[in-house]
Parts: sequence; structure tokens; C-alpha cells
Amino acid sequence: MTDGCKKFLWGVVAGVAAAALIKTDTFRKGCAKVVAGGLQLKDDAKEYFETIKEDAEDVKAEQDSKKA
Repeated sequence: MTDGCKKFLWGVVAGVAAAALIKTDTFRKGCAKVVAGGLQLKDDAKEYFETIKEDAEDVKAEQDSKKA
């Protein structure tokens, strides 16, 4: 058996194993948790940067009022 055939067979085995893994409920639940965590992180970051933006706007407004 040539080296190319061995690599091809290992690829087929890996593909079949991956397909079987993807179909399991545990894998799907794990993926859902990862995606939910990512969405929560995005929401937290958005809220944090919105707070920073509001603080910066307040500082600018204070500086503008002192100049006037």
C-alpha cells in the first residue's frame, strides 16, 4: 500500500468519525454552549464600550461648558 493510499484511508476514517461525532446530542449541546457564550461576550463588550462612549461624551460636554 502506497503512502498516498494510507493518507487517503486515514482521511476517510477521520471523516466518518467526525460525521458520527457531529450527529451526537452532546456535541450539539456543546456547540450551543460555545455559541451562547460568544453571544454573551459580544453583548457584554457592546455594553462596556457603550458605557465608555457615554463617559467620553460627558467629559467632552463638561469641557465645552467650561470653555463657554
